[in-house]
Amino acid sequence: MATMNVYEAKSHFSELLSRAEAGEEIIIARHGKPIVQLVPVRRKRPDRVAGLARGQIWIADDFDDFTAEDEEMWFGSDDEPETA
Repeated sequence: MATMNVYEAKSHFSELLSRAEAGEEIIIARHGKPIVQLVPVRRKRPDRVAGLARGQIWIADDFDDFTAEDEEMWFGSDDEPETA
């Protein structure tokens, strides 16, 4: 993170914009005290890498099995009267 005084920032404004667009954060100071921070509006998301989490996640073989017991717990049994 670079720090520049107002005069220097004014003199090199186009260069500062390019540096901020590239991701650098720049502090502009007056009399040695920081007054603003120049940062890019949006940062580009890093490209996704397929398989990055391989080996870190485990899902049980029966993860999506839905048994009669599960159905009864979710929806109740046919013997119970419906309530409105």
